[in-house]
Amino acid sequence: MTSVFCDIDDFCLIFEPEWHKQLICNANKPPVISKLSLSEIMTIIIHFHQSAFRDFKHYYLNLIVKYKSDCFPNLVSYNRLYPAAQKASY
Repeated sequence: MTSVFCDIDDFCLIFEPEWHKQLICNANKPPVISKLSLSEIMTIIIHFHQSAFRDFKHYYLNLIVKYKSDCFPNLVSYNRLYPAAQKASY
């Protein structure tokens, strides 16, 4: 996981400044600031796809929160990370 994070973080150091230049700002809405960096979020998502878990919620709660929280010091709850999951009705 560490090597994946390093590769993603190197990418994000180049990508994010260019991406922010291209964003169209909305003066009515302040930007959402996350406790997790883009590289941390991308690492978690990529690692999920490499894991044997079938759904992201169980992966996040049963692996990341329980066993990998030391790798992500600013880890947020699942509901904070994925607010659309709360609104979805199945």
